[in-house]
Amino acid sequence: MSRTLHILCIDDEVDILEMVRLCLSFDGGFTVSICNGGAEALDFLDQARPDLILLDVLMPRMDGPATLRAIQAMERARDIPVIFMTARGQEVDGERFRELGAIGVVPKPFDPLTLASGIREAYHAWAKRPGTRAGA
Repeated sequence: MSRTLHILCIDDEVDILEMVRLCLSFDGGFTVSICNGGAEALDFLDQARPDLILLDVLMPRMDGPATLRAIQAMERARDIPVIFMTARGQEVDGERFRELGAIGVVPKPFDPLTLASGIREAYHAWAKRPGTRAGA
């Protein structure tokens, strides 16, 4: 059995943060930390190192791509894999997000029953690639 993965979820919507925490806590294979926006996440990453970051694309002040660039500039966090979350009404362009450095995309609203398996699948596919620092 795989170890428990520590997920950092970054979103500006408290309801989404709580829904992600709830969905992943039922799975049992995750611990979840939440941050309300990019600036809060950068402060969190100064102190902690999650296994994976789940990052909303559209947020006020610092959007997802800007947050990702700031994370990539942090020595401590630059190699943490990131999965973007984006509303289905927006462009869900996995290739564009991969070019930014993401390992996947979760459309919102997400399916609560498949969120955990989708995250785990993306993480394990990333972890099998040469040069990753995954401990799973």
